[in-house]
Amino acid sequence: MATTTTPAPQKELFGHPMGLYILFFTEMWERFSYYGMRAILVLYLVSATTDGNAGLGWTQGEALALYGWYTMLVYIVSIPGGIIADKLLGQKKTVLWGGIILVAGHTILAVEEMWAFYTGLGLIIAGVGMLKPNISTMVGGLYKPGDIRRDKGFTIFYIGINLGAFLSSLLVGYVGEQIGWHYGFGLAGIAMALGLIVYLWGQKYLVNVGNLLSKAERDEGASLSGLFSDLFQSPIQLVVTSVLMIVSLYVLVFESWAYGLLFIFLTLVTAMMLMVYKDLTTQVMKDRYVVMLLSFILVIVFWGAFEQAGGLMNIYALDKTNRALPFTLPGIGNEVPASWFQSLNALFIITFGVLVANFWAKRKLKNKEASSIFKMAIGVIIMGLGFVFMAAASVQFEANGSSAMYWLVLAYLFHTIGELSSSPVALSFITKLAPMKYASLMMGVYFAATGLGNKVAGILGEFAASAGDLAIFSGITIFTVTFAVIVLIMLKPLKRLTHGVEDEEHEMLEQENYEIADTEKKH
Repeated sequence: MATTTTPAPQKELFGHPMGLYILFFTEMWERFSYYGMRAILVLYLVSATTDGNAGLGWTQGEALALYGWYTMLVYIVSIPGGIIADKLLGQKKTVLWGGIILVAGHTILAVEEMWAFYTGLGLIIAGVGMLKPNISTMVGGLYKPGDIRRDKGFTIFYIGINLGAFLSSLLVGYVGEQIGWHYGFGLAGIAMALGLIVYLWGQKYLVNVGNLLSKAERDEGASLSGLFSDLFQSPIQLVVTSVLMIVSLYVLVFESWAYGLLFIFLTLVTAMMLMVYKDLTTQVMKDRYVVMLLSFILVIVFWGAFEQAGGLMNIYALDKTNRALPFTLPGIGNEVPASWFQSLNALFIITFGVLVANFWAKRKLKNKEASSIFKMAIGVIIMGLGFVFMAAASVQFEANGSSAMYWLVLAYLFHTIGELSSSPVALSFITKLAPMKYASLMMGVYFAATGLGNKVAGILGEFAASAGDLAIFSGITIFTVTFAVIVLIMLKPLKRLTHGVEDEEHEMLEQENYEIADTEKKH
């Protein structure tokens, strides 16, 4: 890992370290490239080969299957990305190499050949896996333990992510749909190159974070290879791992090689997580580690529902939504491009991001419940309720043959408020709970959980072809709300297991005499 426990004083801007804004703009352009490509990927796959802007002519099921695998792998590769940072390069250099690989991947996607399509996707998977977990961990490293600004710093960083996503959905979406899919892919590559330039220019503001630990610090405790070898001296962990491996091998041989390989990988990750727990030296660290692992389940549930945006909801906007306008847009016509709906989530985040962060900060100041687990569960509930509007859209489509655009707008609004209460909070929560020497690895596991959620989203989208949109959207609402309520019922014992890791924030706030008004002025 690369963060230090007590960062040296840093130059600040608007009450936050300058390094935050370097990482903000780097991630903004990286997310521009990723979300721009994501906005048009499924549309490119399902577009007919005979169109003027020809696609690949895949079925909806085939397109959503690839989408699920791709978006899952993008995040699952964060685990080896975290290991590379913790053990070999440090976060700062790993982010740099990730950016270089991403530029190459997006550039190759601009070539109109199938080999280039798959090669480009593979490079993007590798690049995001190296960049994404480590740049997020570097944000946490800019703040001292207990710093009240940490959650808001992550929210500002999160706004950067979504500024890039907003611009890309409009620009890459327009270029891809109106000019040519591969021109859209190429534009995404140019954006990533800009992000790389910003990152290189801002190295002077990142001197104190992202550096590789000394060999003694890296070698403290068990190495990763040591963790796996110790597995054979740990009967319970060995039995669990063996059972999972047998199931994985069965799936590999008799069911599906792709899912079999995925299950083998997840079995190895599970074994590693079990042995990391055993390697921790204090009960406090072990308890916090357990809470962190349980929070990953919330992450999977959240993104399994939320990521219908790039898949099923994207196709729904294209095929089942009345996108006609009462006026004509220059160069576009009187119909809203389907990919533009992808920008709503990012637009709402930019609009409401600081407001939601301040709402939770005020609750904490008033000694009301505002723990990370509580916020994440509430976020899942709000996001799940957004699918009520998609269910209503499905009913309208069945009755009229099309549905109104406002259903999608309302769904994205609720999804966004839920995301703001959950996702940036989860990022910050991991940096609070993760053992220092496994910080990047744990962030990698967090993003792997996000990836599994993406795969769940793809599977649900595939089922929509047979089960129907109404059943899928209604089912998502019922499951997510029920699951989050169960988490809220378990809130007190879960908070006890964190051993007051977030209590320090309120104490620091009182010591420094922060006033709500002053906090709002700074941000």
